[in-house]
Amino acid sequence: MRIDKLLWFLRLAPTRTVAHDWVAEGHFRRNGRRIEKPSAEVGAGDILTVPARSGVRVIELIAVPARRGPAAEAFACYRTLDERAANPIAASDNNTP
Repeated sequence: MRIDKLLWFLRLAPTRTVAHDWVAEGHFRRNGRRIEKPSAEVGAGDILTVPARSGVRVIELIAVPARRGPAAEAFACYRTLDERAANPIAASDNNTP
């Protein structure tokens, strides 16, 4: 499935057009590699790094949704592996000069 369509189906983007623009700007990673083409294919088992307001979310795609259904249906298609609230650049525990 195309990444822009997936982001819309999973309710991570409000519209498919917004998802298309976000991907084209290079805000997402699939299996550690930056995606810049909204037509890039993703599938079950892929690890996606998704920007969030408070940092980034790392999710594993468990299943590819068949439609943009209710939120509960979307949440069942992925699991959050790591959710970081802090921006790593501004981390306070960085002791390097």
